[in-house]
Amino acid sequence: MEKIQEIINKGIEEYEKNNKIIGYKKKTIKAIKDCKTGELGAHKYVCDECGYEEIAYNSCRNRHCPNCQIMKKLKWIEARKEEVLNIKLNIKYYHVVFTIPSELYNIVYQNQSKMYNVLFKAASETLQELAQDKKYLGAEIGFFSILHTWGQNLMYHPHVHMVVTGGGLTKTLKWKEKEEDFFIPVKVMSKVFRGKFLEYMKKEKLEYYKKMKEYENPAIYNELMRKMYEKDWIVYCKEPFKNANSVIEYLGRYTHRVAISNERILKIEEEKVTFKWRDYKDRNKMKEMTVSIEEFIRRFLLHILPPRFMKIRYYGLLGNKNKKKKLLKCKILTRTKVKTKKEFPTLELLKKTIGKDFNLCPHCHKGHMIVPNTT
Repeated sequence: MEKIQEIINKGIEEYEKNNKIIGYKKKTIKAIKDCKTGELGAHKYVCDECGYEEIAYNSCRNRHCPNCQIMKKLKWIEARKEEVLNIKLNIKYYHVVFTIPSELYNIVYQNQSKMYNVLFKAASETLQELAQDKKYLGAEIGFFSILHTWGQNLMYHPHVHMVVTGGGLTKTLKWKEKEEDFFIPVKVMSKVFRGKFLEYMKKEKLEYYKKMKEYENPAIYNELMRKMYEKDWIVYCKEPFKNANSVIEYLGRYTHRVAISNERILKIEEEKVTFKWRDYKDRNKMKEMTVSIEEFIRRFLLHILPPRFMKIRYYGLLGNKNKKKKLLKCKILTRTKVKTKKEFPTLELLKKTIGKDFNLCPHCHKGHMIVPNTT
């Protein structure tokens, strides 16, 4: 049994006695609880050499389950490799992060689908519009955006990570990039993002619960908006990736990550959970934190997204409608080798990526474990 699954098994019944869990979150918790157990059924593997048999329990395939993301992540990364521009020309890629003030967290959490969409919309439009401005680049860029809702301590911290091309396609279909660092100043991005986010937020019909109900009063709501317009918002851009391989390494760390991995959980004893976390406010020091099982489950539940909500989105040159023509044009202009898309079967992809023969028979070490043909 994996650690997060163990924590849920140990504490979810007691947690539900004291707390109400919304329907879709309850389904997610049950899926993780039942993952790779008899509750979800099983299938048989047979060695094609010696006939050795093994029973494997089915996985839940839930996107919030830390056990079920490996293959999704690997397949996604393989697809993204086909979109990365020329390694040899050292086309730059940047990592840009858009965050919102903590004063808005409760409102966002009570209106997740609407406000996460506002976050995506405001951040993506900020990048696209400023990149098109000749003052900064004067070209259409490509990027994808990933929603994360957590900080290292598992508390609520909604933000979007973006991987952005350091150049773009001009209206005359020329590739254009700048020699200096990221072409849009961070302070400019912050101001434009703030304006767009608050403007779109005003247009949404939001719901307020408990302490947040005070924002149904126009005077109180307008005062919050005033403070938010006056506040400096944080948008930051990390150093450019060294090359396309560095971009791909980054993808593996960020894309299909869940709120916390099993590897970060150090101890589960009595009614406490100890996990490691990086404190970015204290020179990125790695620390340990101990919380009750009830508190750990509470924090974990904060990060279960609404059903069918798309947490990875593509824009500009990487948008679905542009990939065939504009991205192809960029590949030609940057002398990127155009490859035919190669689909890797699940086991072959695991072997290719991790270097292990996962279905090698544990009994004879010669044959391979396969699902027998029952027809």
